Amino acid sequence: MGEFWPVPDVLAYLAGRWRVTRSVRDLASGAEGEFTGGTRFDAQEAGGLLHHESGTFVWQGVARPAERTLRFLPGPGGTADVRFADGRPFHDLDLSSGRHIADHPCAADLYRGEFTVIDADRWRTVWRVRGPAKDLVLATDYVREG
Repeated sequence: MGEFWPVPDVLAYLAGRWRVTRSVRDLASGAEGEFTGGTRFDAQEAGGLLHHESGTFVWQGVARPAERTLRFLPGPGGTADVRFADGRPFHDLDLSSGRHIADHPCAADLYRGEFTVIDADRWRTVWRVRGPAKDLVLATDYVREG
């Protein structure tokens, strides 16, 4: 096998529960934080998966509860169309090679995500965020539960 683990159907692969660990680094200030928690990808009646992440985010020594919700809709050929909870487009996701790069422009900032699949039970995302007031790296590791 190669460096990445090919996934023919993104939604089938992601379905279920995952443990999440995310490091956040502000490259401009040197500040660092960490999110720990879990995420669920639950099947929706209308198709696709509802992704709900919750846990604790520690930034500069202060712990706060944190959560987010995304929608992963079926795309062509086993891909996914990722949307924010309110339906706005976020990015596409094609893991057929085990690796995918996605861009998301947000106002004056550009979010560039790299998704890599390690094996059947582990995957990773690294988001690089650049803009006039942002210079961040967010690295997230997912490990399947149960």
